[in-house]
Amino acid sequence: MARLTGRRLGSAVPVLLAVTFGVFAVAAASPFDPVQAYAGTAGLTASQQNLDQLRANLGVDQPLVERWWSWLTSALTGDLGDSSVLRQPVADVIAERIGWSALLATAAFALAILLGTALGVLAARRGGGWLDRCVSSAAYTLEAAPAFWLGLLAIWFFALKLGVLPAGGLTDTASDTVTLGQTASHLVLPAGVLGLSQLPWFFLYVRQGVGDALAEDPVRGARARGLAERTVLTGHALRSGMLPMLTLIGSRVPELITGALLVETVFSWPGIAAATVQAATSVDFPLLAALTVLATVAVLLGNLLSDLLYGLADPRVGFDG
Repeated sequence: MARLTGRRLGSAVPVLLAVTFGVFAVAAASPFDPVQAYAGTAGLTASQQNLDQLRANLGVDQPLVERWWSWLTSALTGDLGDSSVLRQPVADVIAERIGWSALLATAAFALAILLGTALGVLAARRGGGWLDRCVSSAAYTLEAAPAFWLGLLAIWFFALKLGVLPAGGLTDTASDTVTLGQTASHLVLPAGVLGLSQLPWFFLYVRQGVGDALAEDPVRGARARGLAERTVLTGHALRSGMLPMLTLIGSRVPELITGALLVETVFSWPGIAAATVQAATSVDFPLLAALTVLATVAVLLGNLLSDLLYGLADPRVGFDG
């Protein structure tokens, strides 16, 4: 396990270098001017000398490679630079928002995995039955539904029509403090929507895996020995059928990040979505690079987690291969 982890972490270094350089290369080729974005309306009347001075202060007058290398060496020491659009250190921007994004993503992922697994097992147990047909149809429908559309639909139904859940934000309108109860109630809709957008893949993988496992000889033998159906499902079929789903965890991380950005925007959740949009539209080099690296690290860790879980669940798979 340690060897696999070290090998994956070593291979992540060139990936991160390429990703960060790509961010600066795309930003350099962009038609948007970060100096004008930073100056705002004042840039319309500013002299060329003042704009050149501002360009030098922001460091965007340097060549692409020099600008990227300067950011990279500073980032290795913990200095991610200053956000030109939010006017604060990038590290502070991320620190203020990453916890709320992680809370939303974790709750949504847990919901998708647990509910998808439970429904997949129940559907596979009676393949072709009414539950299997109903849940499979709903899964294929959710698979095609955009996360932002599900969010708007949830706000209309639960917040506006029924009035049982808040429409967005982190706290109630009249409150200026963050409490556990308010956070939990405001988390229900965005986490539920994001979880439902990820649920179809987990359900379909578990359904297929458990259905195939139930037709294998070891499971038939367990039933022939008179073992309880619950034992057959949880002790034999589920463990075998879960293996394909474990590989799905890492591959769903990019989609989870993309969906989280849309859901955070729809529900005004105070995560990194707003910062990401502002960094992209304003060509904020330091913030854009840091957020891209953060998303890349999340994807790489997701893939590593899938490999480790698969190896732990299936003793036939070695970690040194």
